[in-house]
Amino acid sequence: MKLNEGFLDSMKEAFARFKEHDTAAATDLIRRALSGESTHVEPPQAQRPEQAKVDTTPFGRFHKTRTETDTAVEDRGHFSRKSYANAAGQRDYKLYVPSGYRGEPVPLIVMLHGCTQDADDFAAGTQMNTLADQHGCIVVYPIQPQGANPSKCWNWFKPADQARERGEPSLIAGITREVMASHSVDPKRVYVAGLSAGGAMAAILAQTYPDLYAAAGVHSGLAAGSAHDLPSALAAMRGGQRPGPAKTTQPSRCPLIVFHGDADATVHHANADAILRGFSVDTAASAAPASDIVSTRKYTVHKLVSPEGTRAEFWTIHGAPHAWSGGSSRGSYTDPTGPDASAAMLRFFLAHPRQH
Repeated sequence: MKLNEGFLDSMKEAFARFKEHDTAAATDLIRRALSGESTHVEPPQAQRPEQAKVDTTPFGRFHKTRTETDTAVEDRGHFSRKSYANAAGQRDYKLYVPSGYRGEPVPLIVMLHGCTQDADDFAAGTQMNTLADQHGCIVVYPIQPQGANPSKCWNWFKPADQARERGEPSLIAGITREVMASHSVDPKRVYVAGLSAGGAMAAILAQTYPDLYAAAGVHSGLAAGSAHDLPSALAAMRGGQRPGPAKTTQPSRCPLIVFHGDADATVHHANADAILRGFSVDTAASAAPASDIVSTRKYTVHKLVSPEGTRAEFWTIHGAPHAWSGGSSRGSYTDPTGPDASAAMLRFFLAHPRQH
């Protein structure tokens, strides 16, 4: 599946209108994009994110190299569709149980897709199921339906979906707990990750459920509390000042690994800094997580720590668009030429079990 250029180009066109001080047109474009309406945006080909054909995996012996000809991982493990409901509503989800699972306590990874995506698309693009099969993890993919958001975005910018035990956070946490109840999951090794709107929701879950999630991965996302409505969402995505009163947030209480391309024209790279506000360089840590990472793109990795001792990694992928770094072109919003975000996140997760 190729990158959903219509949605992405709508975002780019909206930001261009903002630069021209045409706020009304920009707001209308983003409103129509989020609601699934056609915006008839036809940008020049050169403005579209590149889709490379190379797919590589880092970390040497920790992960095998993946190729586009690999057998579908769903043929090895069990990938099934289920449903969960609570007072906030109902959500379907896809659950991957690795082929080697025999009922022993294993890690659980919650993966939150981006706008216009679904569970199958996100699984294909991130290839997290392949890694989970190798390392004995269960993976769950909550699904945002068009009924909740016409573009299938998680509603990270709505106050009703930003609080513990309310709205979409309660549904995702409920799905997490349901999987933990139905399978043997190590409660100290439960993690959440997401892309774009899913990354923004992962940041919210890290902030609101540090007792449930041991660590979180945010790819091309935004900080918890960075918006409270559509205009503030637009401002935050552009990396500018948010309309209305600023919301002060404390550093995340669970470890974070953050990926962001510095050529992202949909969610400005400054949002990665906002996610990690309150963290500083960890002078006691090594400069890079590995020396054998395979990547066509250049990247910079910073290891950080909060005043409370919470660890974080910040990966800036130079020249990368709004896409999952190192992902497969079988899924949308992927950049196969970058370092493998899925491998890096899994390594980070397994190194950070919950301490309390």
